[in-house]
Amino acid sequence: MENDRLNSDRITRDYFDSLLIAMRHIDSQIPDTGIRLFGKKFSMPITTAALSHLNNTTEDGMKKMAEGAFMADAVCFSGMGEAAELKSMCDTGARVIKIVKPHEKNDKVYAKILEAEEAGCFAVGMDIDHAFSGNGEYDNVMGLPMRPKSLEELKSFVESTNLPFIVKGVLSVADAKKCMEAGAAGIVVSHHHGIMSGCVPPLMVLPEIKKAVGSRMSIFVDCGIESGMDAYKALALGADAVCVGRAIMGPLKENGAEGVRDKLLSMKAELMSVMERTACVKLNKIDDSVIYHRNF
Repeated sequence: MENDRLNSDRITRDYFDSLLIAMRHIDSQIPDTGIRLFGKKFSMPITTAALSHLNNTTEDGMKKMAEGAFMADAVCFSGMGEAAELKSMCDTGARVIKIVKPHEKNDKVYAKILEAEEAGCFAVGMDIDHAFSGNGEYDNVMGLPMRPKSLEELKSFVESTNLPFIVKGVLSVADAKKCMEAGAAGIVVSHHHGIMSGCVPPLMVLPEIKKAVGSRMSIFVDCGIESGMDAYKALALGADAVCVGRAIMGPLKENGAEGVRDKLLSMKAELMSVMERTACVKLNKIDDSVIYHRNF
C-alpha cells in the first residue's frame, strides 16, 4: 500500500488548502471572467479535463460532457477514444481539445492527430506522462504500448498539424522549456492524478514555469481543481486556465450534460465571488499579491 505521506493527490490538496487569500474590497465591482484561448472567446477560464471512457459512467458520457461544456461556454478536453466518439463531441458545438497518448508507433500518433483535425477539434495535443508504467517498464494502456518521446519527435507532432498543440503532463521548468522549444501553443501542468508518488503539487511549481515561459504558451493547470476558489489560486500563481476532471464526474453521472453545465457554472460563480472580494475585475488583474502561505 502506498505510503500516505507521499500520496501526490493528498499533497496537492493540502497545498491548495495552505494558500490563503487577502481580501480587497475598495474599488471592486462585478468581474468579467471572459477569456480568449487560441483566438476564441469563452465565458470562463475553467475547462473540463481530458477524461476518457465516460460511457462507463453514463451512456454517451463523453458526448454529454462536451454538451455540458458547450452549454457553459467552456473548453472541453478529451482523452482516449475512437474517431466516431470524438466527432460526436465536436458535433455538439463544443470547442474540443483532443489529447493523444504517446503511442509506441508515431504513425499511430499522426493518425490520431488527423482524427482530431477531421472531427473538427479546436486543438490537439499529447499526454507525455503516460510513457512509463509504475514497475520500471514502458506503459501499456488498455493493450496499447506507449513510449517516451524526444524533443525532435515532439517538434514533428507540432509541425504535423495546423491546430494549436498542447502538451499535457508538464511538471517541471525543464519540460516546459522543451515544450516551448518544440513550438507548443500550450501546456497542462499536471501529475496525472498522482501517477507517481511524491510529486510536487502543480501550484507549487507553477510560478517557476510561468516565469520561464511568460506569455509564449497558454498554461493550463490540472489535478485537484474542485472549486472556483481552487481555480482562482491557480490563476493567481500563473495559470491561464484550469481543467476540472473528477469534480464533474458525479454531476455527469447524476444529471448528464446539465450536471456538467451546472458544475462549471457553479465554479464560475464562485470564481467571480473571489474576484469581487479581491478587487480583480478581469482575469488579468489576478496575481500572487493576494496569496499568503499558511505556516501556523
